[in-house]
Amino acid sequence: MTQQQIAESPRMRVPFLAPTVTKQSVSFMIGSALFAAGTAVGIWDLGSANVTNVLCFVGAWFFTAAGLMQLILSGNAIVSVDYGAGKMLRAVWLAAAIQSLGTILFNISTSAALTAKTVRAEERLVWNPDAGGSVAFLISAVFVYVAYYREHGQLWNPRDSGWWGAHINMIGCIAFAISAVGAFVLTNGSAEDAAVANWGTFIGALCFFVASMIALPQLAWNRRNT
Repeated sequence: MTQQQIAESPRMRVPFLAPTVTKQSVSFMIGSALFAAGTAVGIWDLGSANVTNVLCFVGAWFFTAAGLMQLILSGNAIVSVDYGAGKMLRAVWLAAAIQSLGTILFNISTSAALTAKTVRAEERLVWNPDAGGSVAFLISAVFVYVAYYREHGQLWNPRDSGWWGAHINMIGCIAFAISAVGAFVLTNGSAEDAAVANWGTFIGALCFFVASMIALPQLAWNRRNT
């Protein structure tokens, strides 16, 4: 489906249902804020693990909504080229699709965290999808760089908000991956390193918040670059 077909579909004629970059960015920001708040509870002992789990559970749904909007807005998956087989998967679509998969895995993880009662459940239903989501985010971040290079022909452009967004997003993805390592479930049910898990998620969430914020079309920076 092309961008024009998306815009002309009956559902998208309803403003509330139409995905936009603003809605995508705001949804990522809300999700990031909830993840940051949830892990802050654990870092500074502001409440129980249940509070953390609920905040991250809700935050993951905002992530998923934003990821789906990003996938829709990314346009067609395949583009015609004048070499090879004549068709190529677009890096921007791959980045959005893989990140969207990651958000769904985070949904599974945060949902299971609310009900997991055994070590096996924590390992298979909480940690495994969490680690998978973190890997998906990392792969997606690499394709963001590929997409940026294909569009701009360079990887050094500090005057462009997209350049900053790509780097900050990558830092956030690395932080989430480190968090997943720290959250590895030991045989006694505890995390490998709870501090690393909490701080990794907290820093990653802040990075995603900033990366999403600077993508808002309303910012003067982005208006100058359009």
